Amino acid sequence: MSDTSTGDPGTDGAIRVTHEGAVARLVIDRPRKHNAITPAMARDLAAACAALDADEQVRVVLLTGGGEKAFSAGSDMNALGEITDLWAFRNRVEYAAVVRDMRKPVIALLRGWVLGGGLEIALGADIRIAGTSAKFGAPEVTRGWVGGGGASQMLPRLVGYGQAMRLLLSGDTIDAARALAIGLVEEVVEDDALDAHGTALAQRIATFSPLATQAVKAATRAALSMPLEAGIRHENELHVICMSDRGRQEGITAFQEGREGRF
Repeated sequence: MSDTSTGDPGTDGAIRVTHEGAVARLVIDRPRKHNAITPAMARDLAAACAALDADEQVRVVLLTGGGEKAFSAGSDMNALGEITDLWAFRNRVEYAAVVRDMRKPVIALLRGWVLGGGLEIALGADIRIAGTSAKFGAPEVTRGWVGGGGASQMLPRLVGYGQAMRLLLSGDTIDAARALAIGLVEEVVEDDALDAHGTALAQRIATFSPLATQAVKAATRAALSMPLEAGIRHENELHVICMSDRGRQEGITAFQEGREGRF
């Protein structure tokens, strides 16, 4: 296992990365402030995501927050209050986007508060597993703005227009059971089982061909923005690319020999 981090996990916050074989754990680490994200943390998160995407040893990323009380409460409100240059703010590092744009599978492990930009980060993951303590909300409307990290676009695609508007217009929070019922998360487990459960899933996915898992993600993400016929053609091109990889023969051989593939 290796460990890298940037910043101070105390008041200033840090982005911490650990490696366990082909699985990397990416931690938003500012528990004293419910893992609220400063502009410096956003830049560090972007750098960490780029490094993980470029690391050929990493096949799956687990994303979580430091401490027990929150995944992330979103943007640091004090930093938002200091905005004086709207053009610079427009061109900021959008921390939810850097997670959403990763090529590799990302599994978000969610406990405690998942609010605002923290919810948008979770929406950028591919699989969301919640602990029973998780509480989800998009409170931006109560502060006078719409979120800028993709909630209004990703939520309707996940939970439908009405459920998305219920969250976005009310600013209310919902618990993990309700999040599961509307399709916002894929699973709910006890908090003390969350890390082990998510790690086991990540490790299983990491045993598959990285070309295949990234192709699955690329094809499925295309479905969010492509018309059906274009998406099907895109999927077929990715299928052909996978069939040209040496992993194809390993998959066939493993099936014939009655064993798991070794990718």
